[in-house]
Amino acid sequence: MKEVIIITQPEKVRVLSDETRFKILRLLRQRPMTVWELSMAIGKDRTTIYRHIKVLEKAGLVEELGSEGNEKLYGRTARLFLIKAEPHESVENFRQMYLQVEAERLVEVLEKAGIKIKDRERLRGLVKDILNEIEINAQPIIKKISEANVELGEIELLHFLNMLVFLQSCELCEKANEVKKLIEV
Repeated sequence: MKEVIIITQPEKVRVLSDETRFKILRLLRQRPMTVWELSMAIGKDRTTIYRHIKVLEKAGLVEELGSEGNEKLYGRTARLFLIKAEPHESVENFRQMYLQVEAERLVEVLEKAGIKIKDRERLRGLVKDILNEIEINAQPIIKKISEANVELGEIELLHFLNMLVFLQSCELCEKANEVKKLIEV
């Protein structure tokens, strides 16, 4: 299993935009599972789960690892999937929804850390805008790394993402100042 796979192709993002497939990948992050186990955890019949597994397998996101009795055992092809698809009409709704969820999660992290937020909705909107801008502007570099099939570990990924943000820091100064005004550390 790879540490990180960067997903930039719209067709792979479309595969992930299905709620059941997204749930399957989330469950497989915990441990490899059989179709039966996934079926029980998600509450859908085995044939439906099997169909989704095959789509994920074809996209290179899931692989067969062996068998457990009569059942095949499936696992993720990477510990982390970094979804950074270019804006494309076929995935734009999913991309925007994904950015919204991530912005909400980041605001929740700040709150759980005890950071006071003056205007939660404004901060969430700013965070979403910032993530969107970083994602769009970083796309050429991310695409080259994805196409070169460069192996990234979690630490390299963290440093790489920091570098991408740094490269755009001048363009994001105004928004950074707005965020600073909305939070009290």
